[in-house]
Amino acid sequence: MAMATATGGPGLSGRAGARRMANRLALALSLPLFFGLWELVSRSGVVNAILFPPPSKVVAALLAWAESGDLAIDFAMSVSRVLVGFFAGAIAGIAIGVATGRYEFVSNLLTPVFQLLRPIPPIAFVPIVILWFGLSELGKYFLVFYGVFFTVWIAAHLGVQRVDEKLVRAARTLGTPEHRMMQEVLLPGALPYIFVGLRTSVGISFYTLVAAELAGTFAGLAYRIDISMQNLQMAQMMGGLVMLGLISAVADKAFSSFARRAVWWS
Repeated sequence: MAMATATGGPGLSGRAGARRMANRLALALSLPLFFGLWELVSRSGVVNAILFPPPSKVVAALLAWAESGDLAIDFAMSVSRVLVGFFAGAIAGIAIGVATGRYEFVSNLLTPVFQLLRPIPPIAFVPIVILWFGLSELGKYFLVFYGVFFTVWIAAHLGVQRVDEKLVRAARTLGTPEHRMMQEVLLPGALPYIFVGLRTSVGISFYTLVAAELAGTFAGLAYRIDISMQNLQMAQMMGGLVMLGLISAVADKAFSSFARRAVWWS
């Protein structure tokens, strides 16, 4: 028995199993501990419970929000803005990123402009968007598009540039036409980078959604958070934040699962 333990047999296996069990336990307890600590701190009197309501009151506010029918409307409006802006930004980012990564002329023409605009946060465009688009939905789509586009563009641009040059030369030697070069060499090689950019943009689309809905609207999760803040309805405000975090986390998890299947060779 001592020899088995010394050589890494049952003893080492037992410790590895204990570590796995501890890791699973930590994962299972993470959220309950977080919300339990939040409830205790809020009810302890250490903080102002009006400004920092406990989760039980947040849940009650969410239920009241849902029963009024406003939650479904706000949810639908926010998700629609994210979807339209995300897909428009992703499609444009991939197309232009592949072009700038592949063709030096296109890169020289567009990259300096994009590098100038890319560091400007979407929220800085809110006053301009209000002037350009008023309170229309087009302005909301534009802000989400703006946040997504540059992240996807740089990912696609770098992905195409980092495709193994040996593969490109081999395909060129075999007389592969440009459209097949794109389909069979460049895009498969760049897809892992593109999907990293797309996954990052899922989160960014929800960040920019907040700026978009603060630009002026009459429904949406961020809009409801702003109204709740003005009316000092802190429980509903916290509920809106929880909803945004939950939707963003679910979207990220779903996209991650899809990416693992789509880019199986990465």
